[in-house]
Amino acid sequence: MIENTGTGWLISLIDTLGAPGAGLAIAAENLFPPLPSELILPLAGFAVGQGRMDLLSALAWTTLGSVTGALALYGVGALLGRERTVAIAARLPLVSVLDIEKTERWFRRHGHKAVFLGRMIPVFRSLISVPAGIERMPLPAFVVLTTLGSAIWNAVFVLAGRALGENWKEVTGYVDVYAKVVLLAAALAVLAFLAVRISRRGQGRRRRG
Repeated sequence: MIENTGTGWLISLIDTLGAPGAGLAIAAENLFPPLPSELILPLAGFAVGQGRMDLLSALAWTTLGSVTGALALYGVGALLGRERTVAIAARLPLVSVLDIEKTERWFRRHGHKAVFLGRMIPVFRSLISVPAGIERMPLPAFVVLTTLGSAIWNAVFVLAGRALGENWKEVTGYVDVYAKVVLLAAALAVLAFLAVRISRRGQGRRRRG
């Protein structure tokens, strides 16, 4: 039995079902972003380190869970459209409409790349499926990019949990730092883009003058 560390339901699920349980938890995490993959995946890695779960099975099932949850959110966006999806999200606890709007802008700016890269950014990694569905991104491309991005994210955290052993929950601290660095980098990239655009417009006006 894995030692109880305050996440009893998750520990019980993985103790009972093994790798499929981890996959089920990750599918639920995609549908309910407040459930943190940053806890689910390292715990699965800890179970791998204890010999309670095979590494390849853990990676396969958690990636399958990621894709399944992503497809469900893609379907929500495709079936309901933007206005109804946002209206429903506004009524849900712990779901921020502002986060959805940020994710929409990210998708429109980066297109298909946003699905791959978004799988490795906290919050965005779940919500990116919604604008992809709304915009009716080709399903084969969505599945391939989701699978690749999710596999990378899942492998990093499962392996980190295996390496940290009983200290697997420390991964969440690193994720907080990582998330802040990514958001800062994204903000700086937007500012740089705007500065270049403004500079070019200024040069164009001077030439016409």
